[in-house]
Amino acid sequence: MNTNYTSAQETLPILDFGSQYAQLIARRVREAGVHGILVAPDISPEQLRQLHPIGLILSGGPASVYEQGAPKCHPGIFDLNLPVLGICYGMQIAAEILGGRVKPGKSGEYGSARLTVQSGQAATDDLFAGVPQETGVWMSHADQVQVLGPDFVSLASTPACPMAAMRHHSRPVFGVQFHPEVTHTPHGGKILENFLYRVCKAAGTWRMGNFLETAVENVRRQVGKARVICGLSGGVDSAVTAALLHRAIGEKLVCIFVDNGLLRNNERQNVESTFRDHFHIDLRTVDATEEFLTALSGVTEPQRKRTIIGKAFIDVFKRAAQGIPDAAFLAQGTLYPDVIESGQGYARKAANIKLHHNVGGLPAELGFDLVEPLRELFKDEVRRLGEVLGLPESMVWRHPFPGPGLAVRCIGEITRPKLDLLRQADEIFLEELIAAGLYRSTAQAFAVLLPVSSVAVMGDGRSYNPVVALRSVDSTDFMTADWSRIPYDMLARVSNRIVNEVRGISRVVFDITSKPPGTIEWE
Repeated sequence: MNTNYTSAQETLPILDFGSQYAQLIARRVREAGVHGILVAPDISPEQLRQLHPIGLILSGGPASVYEQGAPKCHPGIFDLNLPVLGICYGMQIAAEILGGRVKPGKSGEYGSARLTVQSGQAATDDLFAGVPQETGVWMSHADQVQVLGPDFVSLASTPACPMAAMRHHSRPVFGVQFHPEVTHTPHGGKILENFLYRVCKAAGTWRMGNFLETAVENVRRQVGKARVICGLSGGVDSAVTAALLHRAIGEKLVCIFVDNGLLRNNERQNVESTFRDHFHIDLRTVDATEEFLTALSGVTEPQRKRTIIGKAFIDVFKRAAQGIPDAAFLAQGTLYPDVIESGQGYARKAANIKLHHNVGGLPAELGFDLVEPLRELFKDEVRRLGEVLGLPESMVWRHPFPGPGLAVRCIGEITRPKLDLLRQADEIFLEELIAAGLYRSTAQAFAVLLPVSSVAVMGDGRSYNPVVALRSVDSTDFMTADWSRIPYDMLARVSNRIVNEVRGISRVVFDITSKPPGTIEWE
């Protein structure tokens, strides 16, 4: 992760011990007006000094602190006289280094738990100021601090964890066994704000404009005099990436748009109009429909689809890039949820949930280094950055579209006729969402063509046609999502239009699966 900063902004490093919530901590810190960044867990005290931090957070992680090979932090960071907040594994690391003992608990604690904050000045002056004495928290641990160091005091407990929070007598070192960064901890935001403003004495002046300034400086420093190629998809991620790069390096940016035949209606025309005509960016369009559809012929397995599309994209992109002299970098709109779901991170051993074609998939023989200026951000942060960059509202608030396109929304084998059906159904769904004023309030909505058919009676005849599923979710960070409570009347209009206007669709269903356990996309 990027650890560059400007002296005008307050920086708070988060030591990443492999938690799936590590960047979520950084996001909460940024929301509170402080520049939160991820750093390696073994960062040295001298490296931390160079960042001029106002404090430190130690993230959670999947390991046990007493296991051989478990990630550790440098003990010297506790001698920097900086405020420190350990979260879950981070609390355990701090406790062990400073004289405590961590052991497996009598029982694990996963999910919601009831926290009791101890009465007294030590608990309520700083970290738990303004937090109810009884409150809900989100736990995810099997180990716990069973013996505090001689200079620590317990601040709170749960029924299964007697020392669920702690503080040092003389140093500004705190720890919590629960996760204040997740929405399932109702007063977690207050606890983090207390740490930032009461303990770290933050001014809270950081804004997304600061991120833009830093990102522009980093891009210029990284690419030097070389040219950068950006693969445009038409989605908000690649659009913001292109706009940011254009701000940073101007005419040294060349955008390539690959029409793979898996796009939504009028996608190519919209991209060309926006970037070539409006932003005056050097845009090269490649029509590779035949190549992609031929490669995908007969393929039904989701991961194989993604792999084939990724390889075909590289091949097409490589040929297009050969005509661009002095190009040494490839820019991608990789976001933090992409990084997490691909199992990447400093100390992360997360499961590889799905293969993202734009994360770590660039082969060495292509000859480009990666530029990923959005890698630290969540989707809603990217939208705010797009607004700062002056992108049109219709582009900034456009729903996400997967890199493999309609290939992962056309379940089973991909054919031209099936893609045409899917495009028509998807367009009707989005049109009705916009007409009902629900598009901005939903995070992602789309149609899925299922590999099953259903009997229908249309007119006086019997038909047996494919089924379309509608998917709409509400989410802020796309790490979790819930299905949208769309009014029945609107769903009825969508279903009626699809069945009547899309010849070949006989039935429409609505997906009410949350994430987790389901992913947002079907494949």
